[in-house]
Amino acid sequence: MSNENQNNSNKNISQPQNGEKRLDTGALASTFPSGFQAIATAYGDYTKKSFEDTKSFVEKMSGVKSFEKAIEIQTEFAKTAYETFVSESQKIAAMYGELAKQSYKPFGSFVAKATPTSQ
Repeated sequence: MSNENQNNSNKNISQPQNGEKRLDTGALASTFPSGFQAIATAYGDYTKKSFEDTKSFVEKMSGVKSFEKAIEIQTEFAKTAYETFVSESQKIAAMYGELAKQSYKPFGSFVAKATPTSQ
């Protein structure tokens, strides 16, 4: 096949037939990497904070002289760890929700055209 014929066949593949509009996959492709990167960064930040908090907890527990103080430190750690987990989980869940919204945006006009309207 000559280069000219190859170029023409490639043009036919990339251009819509019968005047139909094609789905813009460029916006979809750019949404995923940045969205997943933000989520991965949030997980990494949470993991780092959790590790540092646990390290601090172990250091505090190693210097405890009384049972009451150990219970106080453990209770404080558990409360803080739970609150951090809940807030970070909500933040990451919101990021997943936003990623889903951005992922479906390119399909909005396509679905609107394909869905019959009742009159």
